[in-house]
Amino acid sequence: MHLSVMPQESLAMLAVRPDGIYLDATAGLGGHTALIAERLTTGLVIASDRDAESLALARRNTAAFASKIHFHHGRFGELGEALRELRLEKVDGLLADLGISRYQIMEPARGFSFLSDGPLDMRMDQTTGATAAELVNHTAEKALADLIFQLGEERRARKVARAIVRARPLRSTLHLADVVERAVPRTGHLHPATKTFMALRMAVNDEMAELDRLLATGPELLEHGGRMVAISFMSIDDRKVKERFKALGRDGRAAILTKHPLRPSDEEIARNPASRSAKLRALAWN
Repeated sequence: MHLSVMPQESLAMLAVRPDGIYLDATAGLGGHTALIAERLTTGLVIASDRDAESLALARRNTAAFASKIHFHHGRFGELGEALRELRLEKVDGLLADLGISRYQIMEPARGFSFLSDGPLDMRMDQTTGATAAELVNHTAEKALADLIFQLGEERRARKVARAIVRARPLRSTLHLADVVERAVPRTGHLHPATKTFMALRMAVNDEMAELDRLLATGPELLEHGGRMVAISFMSIDDRKVKERFKALGRDGRAAILTKHPLRPSDEEIARNPASRSAKLRALAWN
């Protein structure tokens, strides 16, 4: 079952109007898309995602609102194209939930998780780009250590990279997780391979550059008074969102709607533990 993160807070910050045009930049399985669509009468929500399989599932999950949704397969840097397909220039609101979807985590063939064995893929768009297998098996040890340290914020990155290089070729998700766990045994509640997997996923999908593109172009797609809502789950993402929003506020181009990030309620965390680390920030475009 898919549960949208901070649904009421998202809708409140978007200030959804029945006749408005909205862009869900991370449609995923369609949770937030459906929540917006059911509040529309003559309005429209554009559901965009770089993961074609997730979009297919979102289309099925939101079938009841099909007439109010336009689906678009593309990256953050291609959101303008999604508007041009409909001969639109601006939208009234943009939502970006930067978390990985439950489908991606739970589907072994996608290779995002060590919960079950699968190929080391990790590509959100499986039609293009290098896989995680290519990354772990062919990247130089120092570059691999730097990647794991910078993106995964893994302080034991050098040990992890050394172990990966010695264990090559890495064959599957469980093989990689076992290599990491042997190199850096568990010290807390997180599995030792968690940060390494996160770093590899971010590198494979060029997530930092993609987020930069979203933060650069997203606000420009808004009508005057339009809202942008970003939900982050990692500190590295939240810092980027915070800094960009603050810069736009200082320049007088936007009004910050969240002096401090909104967090999920205790009730939501109990219902959906995956929401625990979520931080929601919002702005209104001037």
